[in-house]
Amino acid sequence: MAMRVFVAGATGVVGRRLVPQLVARGHQVTATTTGPQKKDLLEQLGAEAVVMDGLDGASVGEAVATARPDVIVHQMTAIAGKPDLRHMDRWFALTNRLRTEGTDHLLAAAEATGVPHVVAQGYAGWNGIRQGGWVKSEEDPLDPGVGSAAPVMAALRYLEDAVLRADGAVLRYGGLYGPGATDDQVELVRRRAFPLVGGGGGHSSWVHLDDAASATVLAVEQHARGVFDVVDDEPAPAREWLPWLAACAGAKPPRRVPAWLARLVAGDVAVTAMTEGRGFSNAKAKQQLGWQLRHPSWRQGFQEELL
Repeated sequence: MAMRVFVAGATGVVGRRLVPQLVARGHQVTATTTGPQKKDLLEQLGAEAVVMDGLDGASVGEAVATARPDVIVHQMTAIAGKPDLRHMDRWFALTNRLRTEGTDHLLAAAEATGVPHVVAQGYAGWNGIRQGGWVKSEEDPLDPGVGSAAPVMAALRYLEDAVLRADGAVLRYGGLYGPGATDDQVELVRRRAFPLVGGGGGHSSWVHLDDAASATVLAVEQHARGVFDVVDDEPAPAREWLPWLAACAGAKPPRRVPAWLARLVAGDVAVTAMTEGRGFSNAKAKQQLGWQLRHPSWRQGFQEELL
């Protein structure tokens, strides 16, 4: 059944893939952007474009009340610029606010307007609890984060708790790759400025943008509730995926640096991710949403995107 879908943060890398998928399935999409310069893009994707400030409760309330959607999809982030894991709290400062204050504004608008369902973007890359096995499920807690990652992980927990209290769904996307999602990382790899730390045993989970978007469509259409890890079939250690990423990017193999040196140069977050990070299982999303991946492994996905 066609629905009215309100996509907050529709000009991000996921939103640009999500809006066309929703439109193709017959849904009426209202899509937001923070400035008028991107309205044309959203209209070209088939949506009704609206300018909205996710950190302004009045702006959010007005946009949602005008659209009167059946479901709100929270894709608001502000992850831009050169990756800075050493100062992750600064790099994610605006995103942290969008995941806390912005989430509150969307949920308040949903309640005021009678929107019955909210689907929000979470994260499941390397941030599973650093205990036990290398692959985690939705039953396992997220890691509280080390150093500058702690505020980022706190914001993610805030979003999850708030959306779950509202009986919504949180889709924890793995490390996103695809058009526009990994350009900065690939550039670092090509400059051999993205080294392999220690033994590279820390695991990560990846997901292609199109697969993240298709899982979101299913969560919208099925009125899904709860947490879903939206990742590909192959969580893998850094010592496997990073050299393959370099090869697909036409770069030399990554340098290897000891953990103590990486900690001095790049900080605790990078060392933790590459030596202790935990990946995630997609079993629940496949079973409960009927999700089928177009890119089941980063091995094939990196190759298709970069070669």
